Amino acid sequence: MTNKLAVFDFDSTLMDGETLEFFARELGIEEKVKTITDRAMRGELDFFESLTERVSLLKGLSIQKVDEICHNLPLMNGTENIIKGLQEKGYKVVCFSGGFRNATKYYAQKLGLDGEFANILHVKDGLLTGQVGGEMMFNNSKGEMLKRLQKLLDVREENTIAVGDGANDLSMFRYAKKRVAFCAKPILKQDANIIIEKKDLSQILSYI
Repeated sequence: MTNKLAVFDFDSTLMDGETLEFFARELGIEEKVKTITDRAMRGELDFFESLTERVSLLKGLSIQKVDEICHNLPLMNGTENIIKGLQEKGYKVVCFSGGFRNATKYYAQKLGLDGEFANILHVKDGLLTGQVGGEMMFNNSKGEMLKRLQKLLDVREENTIAVGDGANDLSMFRYAKKRVAFCAKPILKQDANIIIEKKDLSQILSYI
């Protein structure tokens, strides 16, 4: 039996929006954070620098509010269908997120994902400290994790699908035969061989 792997970005891919911007809305700084996010997703800013800058602006937000927001994020149209459809075709379906495990861990369980990798917000006395660490901190993090998973699961590049929308998804495209740019920034479309412009993840199934 051939091992197959599908890897999805979370923010603006499996989920319709940017988790950081939902947090920022609570603090009245959504536009400031959105400006940084947009530049990072277009590839104009280093992802690590943009992530740490945005998280620093969240200092003082309660972890209770963070979890409340993370457990009520809007899923992208077709999310449940694409995950179930790929798993029925024998794929392991995994989420890689430059966002946070507060959201990905919850939705991995809810959606039946086979795994999730994301970053971790540092918390002290119930409040965000403005610091962050984890598995998806850098421009190349998703590509490096994909290589490790392929080796661990014995999955070849020709049996790998990668789906994303922004510049920090580029690194995983290097190791996937099917490279899906989903409602994506131009920098990602340039490297994609499947481009979907409609907000409906189930459209991917027609390419599998």
